[in-house]
Amino acid sequence: MPNRERLQGAVRRSEELRAWGHLLLCGLDEVGRGALAGPVAAGAVVLREPLDLPGLDDSKLLTPLQRRRLAPRIRAQAAATAVGYAQAREIDRIGIVAATQLAMRRALARLGVVPDHLLLDAFPLPGVELPQLARDKGDRLFQEVAAASVIAKVERDALMERIAAAYPAYGWQGNKGYGAPRHLEAIGLYGLTPWHRRSFCHSLGLPAEGA
Repeated sequence: MPNRERLQGAVRRSEELRAWGHLLLCGLDEVGRGALAGPVAAGAVVLREPLDLPGLDDSKLLTPLQRRRLAPRIRAQAAATAVGYAQAREIDRIGIVAATQLAMRRALARLGVVPDHLLLDAFPLPGVELPQLARDKGDRLFQEVAAASVIAKVERDALMERIAAAYPAYGWQGNKGYGAPRHLEAIGLYGLTPWHRRSFCHSLGLPAEGA
């Protein structure tokens, strides 16, 4: 499907839900799920009406510059936005699936408004008593989910760039905690930091010593 047609379809699908009386639609999406270091982040974006943002899409399909330009415009037009985190130690303790769900619930709790309906990528969110619609590639099907992915990605990237200053050898300002060659080499030389997900690193056979 051409990109423009797909993005127009994302608006139509949300408008159909509003026609059924769901006026505060909340998109939820996570970023950082597969990283070796840093938290998993979940974005939540509540919209009363479609965003007037040509080019808004799944954050993975956008450049860093495009995401940074879109994020403040999303916040300006949205009824509410929030980002929730689950930290590396929580991921190690409860697993990435439960930690991702925890980050999403934290994002919802920080919104300051109660949405009428949740829209998610792939899987519904347990333990939340709100109507939900989860679809595979939801971040490409619904504006709200795409916006949530952008907000979460921009905030998590900024966090990884800030903490990179304390651990420059790992290259987090560029790889954002994922398993890039420089990151893996630094783990081999210096071991793991408090920001590393030990369960992820151990599964790859990486050393357990702290930095």
